Amino acid sequence: MAAEPAWAAGVPVGPDDIRAAQRLLADVVRRTPVVASRALSELAADPVWLKCENLQRTGSFKIRGAYTRIARLSAAERARGVVAASAGNHAQGVALAARLLSTEATVFMPERAALPKVEATRGYGATVHLVGDTVERSIVMATQFATCTGAVLVHPFDHPDVIAGQGTLGYEILEQVPDVRTVLVAMGGGGLIGGIAAAVAAQRPDVRVVGVQAAGAAAWPASLRAGRPVGLDHTRTIADGIAVGCPGEVTYPQVAKLVDEIVTVDEEALSRALLHCLERAKLVVEPAGVAGVAALLEEPRRFATPVVAVLSGGNVDPLVLLHVIQHGMAAAARYLSLRVRVDDRPGALAELLALIGAHGANIVDIEHTRISGALSLGDVDVAVSMETRGPDHCRTLIRALREAGHPVSEVTGLPRT
Repeated sequence: MAAEPAWAAGVPVGPDDIRAAQRLLADVVRRTPVVASRALSELAADPVWLKCENLQRTGSFKIRGAYTRIARLSAAERARGVVAASAGNHAQGVALAARLLSTEATVFMPERAALPKVEATRGYGATVHLVGDTVERSIVMATQFATCTGAVLVHPFDHPDVIAGQGTLGYEILEQVPDVRTVLVAMGGGGLIGGIAAAVAAQRPDVRVVGVQAAGAAAWPASLRAGRPVGLDHTRTIADGIAVGCPGEVTYPQVAKLVDEIVTVDEEALSRALLHCLERAKLVVEPAGVAGVAALLEEPRRFATPVVAVLSGGNVDPLVLLHVIQHGMAAAARYLSLRVRVDDRPGALAELLALIGAHGANIVDIEHTRISGALSLGDVDVAVSMETRGPDHCRTLIRALREAGHPVSEVTGLPRT
């Protein structure tokens, strides 16, 4: 998948398209900062930068493509209004762009879309309809609405104007980190990475552009092997912003010709990356937005440095954030759950808790039972969950419990060695 400009025969969007979009967006989007990550730089043994598109207007990069697409409509098209389908970020980008360009926006969102994203979309002035369980169902309804009303469908990724708008990020990265050698980009439908890859290939063909997909929604590897877009039967990931079941017809040739590599990350890696951004970078980033950081945490020496990881969005439901933080802490061995057997005598439970406390663990939950077919008379099972300081601390706790004579079983939260 090496880049082959001249200018890359067959790609829908080239550098001239992106430069035109950059001029169009000059007074609309923010030039988001890049910040150095000391923690990731230490892991990679060289500079790692974070491109903070989570600080963009509407909380994600989507305003770039949405505004470019709507701004290029004719006056007659804008008079008919626009329609979009989205789980959240594209919805907000379309709603704000439509308001700035004085056109009416209608957005179809899944019934389970995060409430903050729904309310933000309405807050920008769009009419919101909640339909079905998936974005794919929302797209069907948005398409039907466009057919019936004449409204223009603003696709979340599969249109040259959208790709060109997203690609303006690429030129910003090259200007802000001129010695960059690898750009890591979260990847769903391919609009963002397709645009960035075109900008980078035009100006710095030596820079590698690497896409990062959630393993539970990784439609691109199979599609590239097949030589055409291939849909997944289903997607399952916390990263709803990149949970796209099939590459686009427009984005496919863009990505196939210009993106150098695609990697996948699992749910645990995404959770750890979100927690890392919160704790170490003090940045709120949604699960889709931390995909590049997740890839770095998994294999910090894999990518040529300096590396820029794009934080593509920061719109995360507080309830989802709480769940992902807990999941991330468990994945990082910051939570430990185990079952301990103690004598059924007065004071035995207190002694167990004192031992755990003496080793610096904080108990979150505890369950004490005398009734189990596996228990001998005079024994008690204690299921305990606790906060720890990481894998070494977990092993120290387990060793201390066993040395005190307590059988320990059903351990969860401790990484395999």
